[in-house]
Amino acid sequence: MQRQSHLLTLSQTPYFCLPESVGAYSEYPEHHTIRAADAHNTFNIHYVASGKGYVEWEGKTHQLTQGDAVLYFPMQSQHYYSSKDEPWDVRWVHFYGSGVHDYFLERGLHKSQLWTLRQTKGWEQAHMELLVEAETHRMLHPIRLSTLTYTLLALFAEQAVPLTGSNKASSAGNRILELLPYMQEEAMRPFILEEWAVRAGVTPHYFCKLFKSTMKMTPMDFITRCRLQMAKQWLLDRKEANIGQIAQDAGYPSVSYFNKRFIEHEGMTPTAYRQLFGM
Repeated sequence: MQRQSHLLTLSQTPYFCLPESVGAYSEYPEHHTIRAADAHNTFNIHYVASGKGYVEWEGKTHQLTQGDAVLYFPMQSQHYYSSKDEPWDVRWVHFYGSGVHDYFLERGLHKSQLWTLRQTKGWEQAHMELLVEAETHRMLHPIRLSTLTYTLLALFAEQAVPLTGSNKASSAGNRILELLPYMQEEAMRPFILEEWAVRAGVTPHYFCKLFKSTMKMTPMDFITRCRLQMAKQWLLDRKEANIGQIAQDAGYPSVSYFNKRFIEHEGMTPTAYRQLFGM
C-alpha cells in the first residue's frame, strides 16, 4: 500500500514550517531510495511503524525497526530501503521552513541521523492527521498544514533519542514518562525522592540523572511547575481562600517561600495575579 501527497513548495512563506510531501508505505518490499548529497533541499523524517528496513550511513548498514526513525537535513545524501522479508510500514514527511534548521540545532538533532522514539502513539497520530489534511485539502488550509507539521516536529524533538546504544536508555526513559501523571497528581504532597526512585526501580541518584536526561529539568523543577500550575488555577477558582491556604494546599507550608517561587515563574505575587486575572 502506498499513500502519498505532494504539495506545492512555497519560496516565501510566513509559516514556521510546511510539508513538501507526506506519505506512508506498507507491504512494499521494493521500497528503495538513493539520493545524492545535493539532490534534495528539504528535511526528511522516515519513521518505522512496524516491520524493518535499513539505512546506509557513514559506510555502515543500520537496521531500523518499530519506533526507529532516520532524520535527514537538506542536501544530505540519502540511502534507505525496506527489508524484503519483513517489509516496513514506514511513515515519512519532507518539510521545510526558515526556522526549522535552528530549531533542530538547538535541540541537538543534528548530532545523529538515526533515532528512536520513546513514545510512538502521539507521533503516529499526528502524522496521520497531517497526511489526511494534505490528501483532503492540499494547500487550501496552509495554517493548519503548518500547525500539524509543527506538532509532528515538536513531538519528534521531545521523544527522539539517538538510536545507537539507546535501547536501554529509551526503556529507562519510558519509566520516567510513565510516572509523570502520578507525580503531577501527587505534587502537592511532600516530595520524597527515595519513594519515586523505588517506583521507577532505580537508585535516587540514577533517578535524578534519568529524569533530567528525559525531561530536561530536575524532578523538583517538575514538581514546582505542577504545584504552581495548580495554585494559579486555585487563585482564580477559590475566591474565598486566602493566599496562605492556597500555598499550603499546593504543598508550600511557608507563604513567603510560595511567594518567592510564584514570582520567579510568573513575575508577580499571587495576590497581584489574582487581582489581574480574577473576575
